[in-house]
Amino acid sequence: MMDLNESRDLTSLAGDVCVIGAGAAGISLARRLLAAGHEVILLESGGLDYEKPIADLAAGENVGLDYYELEDTRLRFFGGTTAIWGGRCAEFDPIDLEKRDYVPHSGWPIGWDELEHYYREARPLFDLPDEPLTPERFRAAGVPLPRFDADRLATPLWTFDRRFNRFTFDACEDLRSDPRCRIVTHATVTEIKAAESGTGIAQVEARSLAGATLTVKARTYVLAAGGIENARLLLASRSVMPDGLGNAHDQVGRYFMEHPHARGGRVVDGGAWQLLKAFGRRHRIQGQDMAALIAPSEALQRREGILNTSLTIVARQPEGARQFFGMKAYSGIKHNMAPTRGGRALWMTTKKAASWAQRHVDPARPWLLNRIGNLDIALLVRAEQAPNPDSRVMLTREADATGMPRVALDWRLSEIDTRSVAVLIDVLGGELKRLELGRVEPAPWLKDRGWRFDPLISSHPIGGYHHLGTTRMGSDPRTSVTDGDGRVHGIGNLYVAGSSLFPTGSWANPTLTIVALALRTADRIAGARA
Repeated sequence: MMDLNESRDLTSLAGDVCVIGAGAAGISLARRLLAAGHEVILLESGGLDYEKPIADLAAGENVGLDYYELEDTRLRFFGGTTAIWGGRCAEFDPIDLEKRDYVPHSGWPIGWDELEHYYREARPLFDLPDEPLTPERFRAAGVPLPRFDADRLATPLWTFDRRFNRFTFDACEDLRSDPRCRIVTHATVTEIKAAESGTGIAQVEARSLAGATLTVKARTYVLAAGGIENARLLLASRSVMPDGLGNAHDQVGRYFMEHPHARGGRVVDGGAWQLLKAFGRRHRIQGQDMAALIAPSEALQRREGILNTSLTIVARQPEGARQFFGMKAYSGIKHNMAPTRGGRALWMTTKKAASWAQRHVDPARPWLLNRIGNLDIALLVRAEQAPNPDSRVMLTREADATGMPRVALDWRLSEIDTRSVAVLIDVLGGELKRLELGRVEPAPWLKDRGWRFDPLISSHPIGGYHHLGTTRMGSDPRTSVTDGDGRVHGIGNLYVAGSSLFPTGSWANPTLTIVALALRTADRIAGARA
């Protein structure tokens, strides 16, 4: 364990594998490689806790759709953004990996069977059951899930990781004690330097805000710094390749995706109690915290040519209302307080208290508030976004404190994103009417086909802080950045890990898939070195 701010004599390191970024992807990959007998150098830009000057290195400009301030969308310290994640774990569906004619630029270079294998490897790392629970098991536990027409709607499930600090430094004693693992904090990588031939990486250069510099030479390098920073580092590494690494066909930074949020409408005229009991809260089943949501069936997706988008049914204030004091206070704790160890502990305590109250009091509280007109039975959309080459991360002329170019995010949605939500809302309306559970009033923006964010629909009203797709996998270097193993096209010893590899984003929260792919890439690296 070394801190570049304090280790003035530390100017160079050499080893087997250099991993850039100590988040869920980098840590999972490092553990897998260590278990296979490899030596790992793990570089982390931040320290062991939040520091404002380090966080400022992630600042950038939003030039597309309204989005969060970029420095607030990911955390730069050991453990990464999972230090404040909500714990939602879910698997992609087989259709998500397919090339679909109605979804331009879709299709993964790996098959479902292989990804499913690595899901089985990843699930125990989150203390999840060996197999995902099914809606029928949900019903058997007493949850009144509506019996939607399976040809029209699906009810997939989240399982929640109940451990909030799974990847923080305190939880990584195995890495700290392994003699083959060297961890360097406050080591911000400023260039991944290619060999003169351009077919491999010669070294990585890093520096601290205190002015110390470090050169790392390894046989293999893995970039695991997140969906924005992965693209940024590749684009900024220009000393040998003027357009950046892996960017011969102008693909690095393109296809940025999120899971955009919105208010899709509301349910009126009955069914509030059953719907809130089924979808409006978490349920503890066989020792697991779980929640249900609603998505289009595979058959509906193919029939209507729509994405695998999703929504949940929740009690929320009507659009345009004045936010309740309690919700405003909770949001203030979550978003306005610095995410230091103390700030995170306060937020987690508040979240646990809210979850306890929700599990033991709801749906009575929101049902009563709905009855008196203070809350709507709202449709909270957590949508899939189609890959769009014009939605992208780019470098600017402004530099951060290390001299790295800052980024501009040009986030763009497509017509299919909105249409997919509109179809899902319409079909849900038909199903609720058939089951005599109420009537759906779609949100007006769905007719206008212009996405509308609503600050009252979620504590994350814009999106899930999920940065997907900027270094996508693929078999063709003209339309992707890496191959199916995560190796950058044309560069034999440089790999990428994380959700920037995703060609498409599904509705599912990305962390479980990030870890599954990281294990897979680690096995490929280990196999190549065997």
